[in-house]
Amino acid sequence: MLMTLTGGSGAGKTTLAHALAAGAPVSPVRVLHGDDYYFRTQEHGVWVPDESGTPRLDVGDPWSVDLARLGRDAEEALAGSAVVVVEGLFARRVGVRSSYPRFDVFVELAADLRLARKIRRKCLDDGFPLDVLLRNYVLHRRDAHERYVEPVRRDCDLVADGGADPAESARSVWEAVRARAATTGLPA
Repeated sequence: MLMTLTGGSGAGKTTLAHALAAGAPVSPVRVLHGDDYYFRTQEHGVWVPDESGTPRLDVGDPWSVDLARLGRDAEEALAGSAVVVVEGLFARRVGVRSSYPRFDVFVELAADLRLARKIRRKCLDDGFPLDVLLRNYVLHRRDAHERYVEPVRRDCDLVADGGADPAESARSVWEAVRARAATTGLPA
C-alpha cells in the first residue's frame, strides 16, 4: 500500500511517518521523505532570486520537487515493502503506475504552531537566520501553503491532527486504513 502524508511545513508529517512505521500492523514499512527529492540544479525546479540576486530554489513550489523520481522510487519500494509512506509538502501529488492500494493523509496544524516548530527546527537547532525565515514566510511560504498545500486536504482520505500524540495518531490512521479495507475489499 502507498500512504502519503501531506501538510504544511512543521505540521508533523515526518514525526507521524516514523510513528506509522513503528506501529505498523504489517512489515516491512519504508518511509520516503519528500525533502530528499528537491531539484539541486537550476536546470530544473523553480528558482527565484533572493535579496542579493542569488537564485534560490523555491521549496514552496511543487515544480521544485522531482515528483517523477519520487514516484519511481515509491514504485520500486512498493515491490519489496508491505507499505510505503511518502511524506512531504507535496506527497499527495506522487503517482505510481502499479495498482497498489493508496491512502492519503493530510496532517493539519494551525499556522502559528507550524511556524513555531519551523523556527525551533531551522533557527534554534540548525542556526538558520530568523529574519530570513520570517521574511520568506511572509513573502512566499504562507501564500504557497494556501495555493499548493491546503487545497489537497479535500482529496485526502483522512485529516490527522499534527499536534496530537504521534503514536495515538498513528493508531488512528491504521484504524482508518483497516476500516476502509473492510468496506472496499482492498487489502490494508
